[in-house]
Amino acid sequence: MIERNFSSAHQLRGYKGKCENLHGHNYKIEIFARGAELNNIGLLIDFVDLKKAADDVTKYLDHRNINELPPFDEELNPSAENLARFILEYIASRIDDDRVQVYKVRCYETPTSVATYQTA
Repeated sequence: MIERNFSSAHQLRGYKGKCENLHGHNYKIEIFARGAELNNIGLLIDFVDLKKAADDVTKYLDHRNINELPPFDEELNPSAENLARFILEYIASRIDDDRVQVYKVRCYETPTSVATYQTA
């Protein structure tokens, strides 16, 4: 598991309450990888590779209005749940192979409000 942080603004479309207004969060994300077999030097995954993929996605989201970024501009509401899924799918598309699977992402909007997206 690695963690990363980024700061972004968003507003929830269709939400009735103060979160329908533009506001920001200092997000923390935790990215989990798993596998049943280590490589020939005893690693499941090189943290450098996992961190690079995580840094790419956080760079895309950091200090931006998430509602203006695809797929959140039209297709998805920028909820913590949808962010967790987006981040997992983004990183998995760059990391997953026959040995390693990125299977879970936790997305903290605040230290006490977190959404988790996990694959089977």
